[in-house]
Amino acid sequence: MRALLVALLVAAPAAACELPGGQAHKIQSAHYLVLYRTQPAPLKVGQHFAVDFAVCPAPESVRIDAGMPEHKHGMNYRPTVTATGEGRYRADGLMLHMAGKWELVFEVRAKDSVERAVQVIRLE
Repeated sequence: MRALLVALLVAAPAAACELPGGQAHKIQSAHYLVLYRTQPAPLKVGQHFAVDFAVCPAPESVRIDAGMPEHKHGMNYRPTVTATGEGRYRADGLMLHMAGKWELVFEVRAKDSVERAVQVIRLE
């Protein structure tokens, strides 16, 4: 019974998490749920894009970045993140400048901890 109660308490914030405006991708880390949508979609090589996203529960701060682990490098651009309220954010200035496997990384900070939620993206 206690395990069920704990599971319900942990699931409650995730169930309330939403990103208005249509279909969103979901990434679950140990303690956070990240919902995101790229603008434009789908992503294309060498095209700037933005990311609208929500993090639940709301963190103290969040960063977004992308890298190619197989090539050991990241983007040539540093995105800016703007809080839009209620645990929602917009990141501008991202570009995946070459084809291949990328990792879109949301770095979530709260108190003394940092957690990463990662989504693999393959560009042709």
